[in-house]
Amino acid sequence: MPGMRGLTIIAAAADAERFRAALSLACAHAALGGRARLYCHEAAVTLLVPGTDPGDAGLAGKGLATREQLLAEALESGVALIACQTGLAAAGIAFDALAPGIEPGGLVSLLAALGEDRLVTL
Repeated sequence: MPGMRGLTIIAAAADAERFRAALSLACAHAALGGRARLYCHEAAVTLLVPGTDPGDAGLAGKGLATREQLLAEALESGVALIACQTGLAAAGIAFDALAPGIEPGGLVSLLAALGEDRLVTL
């Protein structure tokens, strides 16, 4: 859609349901042709680590994508996934433990590049 504003979403906590909503919203915005970025702040970076999510079994049984599938879809759709560098350090997560395509970042750089994007916090 011509003239569509970008969308920047901040995942503020390690809440799996809100994270699924943030990923879904970012993917939908990207599907409409808009720039979409999802910044995982502090403890939310743990949701970027590949692995089994206990809640995924029930979702997969209902035909819904797992967290890992949603992450892959977001990256394939061009959604910028950004991991808080402070959060990675605090959680003891090495950056190379994350899926390829995820970028390191911080709030200052995120806001500096905000431009005309809408900003949503979940």
